[in-house]
Amino acid sequence: MRGLLLWGGWLLAAGCLVGAGGSCRQRCCPGRNNACWVPAARRAHCYCDAYCQRTGDCCPDYRSVCRRAAVGCAVGPWGPWSGCSSPCGVGSRARSRQVTVPPRHGGEPCPDLKQRRGCLGEHPTCGAAKEVAKILPDSFSQDFRDPWRRAGMLLPEEPSRSPLPSYCGYFRLTQVGPLCRGQAWSRRLHRDKQVCVECRGDSSQHRPHCTGHGLQGARTFWVAASVAGCQGSWVQEGLQEGCVCSPPALIFV
Repeated sequence: MRGLLLWGGWLLAAGCLVGAGGSCRQRCCPGRNNACWVPAARRAHCYCDAYCQRTGDCCPDYRSVCRRAAVGCAVGPWGPWSGCSSPCGVGSRARSRQVTVPPRHGGEPCPDLKQRRGCLGEHPTCGAAKEVAKILPDSFSQDFRDPWRRAGMLLPEEPSRSPLPSYCGYFRLTQVGPLCRGQAWSRRLHRDKQVCVECRGDSSQHRPHCTGHGLQGARTFWVAASVAGCQGSWVQEGLQEGCVCSPPALIFV
């Protein structure tokens, strides 16, 4: 019996020696941090991170030093949801909140500060983003409306039309098909180039804009009306009322 008591006393003393010499006075870490340790006796380590309470390898003074001084993170209320990232179609909304009290001395870490959820953009002009523009160089007549009309075909008589104020659309080309090399004017179209396209509207179409002028910031599509197979995409960078594009300019058909 005495031998067992001596053996148990030796184990208890050894356990105390492992923790002896290690102190959390200089560092307390939140969460799990394997680098948050201090040297103890017999070449051992003891830890000062919050996770040590689960693993049982805290330094002897962890509770008195770290937990007594621990300050958990506090956050404010959620802010409002942002607008949909896509004006038309699938996008996302986001909201955030701010830290009001940062964690200190091994206190509870901060929760998520940002949230995101899906949305469907339904801007009133989304219909314009689905249209395909037909373009020509401005050397064509402004009354030229149908490049595929057969030669000699008589146009039907139309009532007198009052012209609508023209505007210019500025676009950044994002894709140009290889068949655009077919004519001199379409060969000038290349990726990343900005082009100016005039809208010369008329009241007979009863539309406030030319077909295919798109939506600012949205990628839409165009075709060259006089060059078979010449097509691509662009992004509208802005519209300007009552202007004339500098040559070489394009027009909407």
